[in-house]
Amino acid sequence: MRRLFLAALIFLALGPVPGTVQRFPVDDLTQRASAHPLVLAPATTGSMRFARGWHLVSPHSRFGGFSGLARIAPDRFLLIGDNGYRTRLAFDRKGQLSSFDIAPLPVPPGWPDRKTMLDTESLFVDRAHGTAWVGLEHINQLWRFDSELTRLQARHAPAALRDWPKGRGPEAMARLAGGRIIILAEGGRDDPRRNRGVLLAGDPGAASPPPTHFFYDSQGKGAVSDAAPLPDGRILIVHRKVGWSSQLFTTTVAIADPHDIKPGAILRSQPIGRVPRPLAENYEGASVTVENGRTWLWLVADNNFNRWQRSLLLQFELVDLPPAKTPDSKKAARKPAA
Repeated sequence: MRRLFLAALIFLALGPVPGTVQRFPVDDLTQRASAHPLVLAPATTGSMRFARGWHLVSPHSRFGGFSGLARIAPDRFLLIGDNGYRTRLAFDRKGQLSSFDIAPLPVPPGWPDRKTMLDTESLFVDRAHGTAWVGLEHINQLWRFDSELTRLQARHAPAALRDWPKGRGPEAMARLAGGRIIILAEGGRDDPRRNRGVLLAGDPGAASPPPTHFFYDSQGKGAVSDAAPLPDGRILIVHRKVGWSSQLFTTTVAIADPHDIKPGAILRSQPIGRVPRPLAENYEGASVTVENGRTWLWLVADNNFNRWQRSLLLQFELVDLPPAKTPDSKKAARKPAA
């Protein structure tokens, strides 16, 4: 009975019931928000060092539920919520919020206003082509927008995602070198062959080689919640674990090498850090940027539209990361011992 009770609490913590219409008793569409700086000393050790962060607050009824994040310019951010809304934020030099805008994502005429049809879970912005890609869970589709998410350009239902479970669709998505796109299901199960992954050779709808299907072993780190490319070509993967032993949410960040992706093989990753306990939340959006030779990780939390959860935006510096394998070391690893 205790396990059932805890399971029910976790279910309620993770947000609205799928299939319900996204309505509120009284709509408040006020275009206003505030960003409250988080008080926590910057870290000086480890590979993932907290630098700064904010608690984002808005009276707007559709604000929150953030599941995707892109830093599109210095101190300018684009976020998507799992309710089908996008939010744009900008900060001034003092770290104060200078602009805010929230609006529904453009959808086809007559598109149903249901959670299952608007569950936008992943995002990346391709500045070189002026486009943004959004992954929708439940319907397992990829939508292409303009770079500001103001115009829907195309919709795709890739055959590579067709047989993915409806509740474990494109949770994480990132553009890799050469135009490839990696997509990971939420997964997190003990049997890695139940955790799907696919590597697309190019944009959906474009002529390209067949996709590579693989599996992902989270090795106890929790369910995948987002991914982002690193400057050296590797993949940063964010994991979310829900439990009651010490804290509700534990966020573990790890690195995987796309060279290890092979058809039908199991991809694994190496942990580099966790979100500090005082900042524990349900992080589902990630973005990696490079400024003046320094690499930064940005994370945003999904508050599940619960009053007791927070929409937090955090910045970490990534330093002293485990070295990437060289082509020679990969060949040596595969060569049998004499």
